[in-house]
Amino acid sequence: MPLRINDEAPNFTAETTEGAISFHDWIGDGWAILFSHPKDFTPVCTTELGYMAGLKPEFEKRNCKIIGLSVDPVGNHQEWSKDIEETQGHAVNYPLIGDPELAIAKLYDMLPAGAGDSSEGRTPADNATVRTVFLIGPDKQVKLSLTYPMSTGRNFDEVLRVLDSCQLTAQHKVATPVNWQQGDEVIIVPTVSDDEAREKYPDGWRSPKPYLRFVPQPR
Repeated sequence: MPLRINDEAPNFTAETTEGAISFHDWIGDGWAILFSHPKDFTPVCTTELGYMAGLKPEFEKRNCKIIGLSVDPVGNHQEWSKDIEETQGHAVNYPLIGDPELAIAKLYDMLPAGAGDSSEGRTPADNATVRTVFLIGPDKQVKLSLTYPMSTGRNFDEVLRVLDSCQLTAQHKVATPVNWQQGDEVIIVPTVSDDEAREKYPDGWRSPKPYLRFVPQPR
């Protein structure tokens, strides 16, 4: 079954470049980004892994861990990591999951059940759908999934923006409008009544329509 927003992110155990993990235990009580790759030593993914290494401190500020997955063994990941550091200027500073039996790619519906049980002999094109970013909350539910084509590098600044938005929603019951950036107005979610909103926002709100209630971003 495909994973949808608010579904529980499937748990799994796996070998990574930083040792064996149980995924839910590894996430702990914070947030997590799981982002996947169709094959080691692929050009676009090389740039992505390096960029995420440089962005890791920003995710850490938000209590969010990063973990990558590629449809190859861990030993290959370790060799690939040397290329990433050399060409991108950042060493990979988060775990990379090995998925040589395609088990996790299937578990997360990134490959069909009939894809076989070995990464051996498979090309990046065979694994083209293993290009998804999952944002997972402290409740272990999927908050975001984005799947990109192999030819398009992912925008991880946008993933960071979505994380900020989701955390605002979790903490303050607000939503973020189109193209929202930190410090912009936010929207009181429809499940919050006007009476409840008045308690939280005694100065009121801007409301061009009854269902559009704009307030300054809570701090």
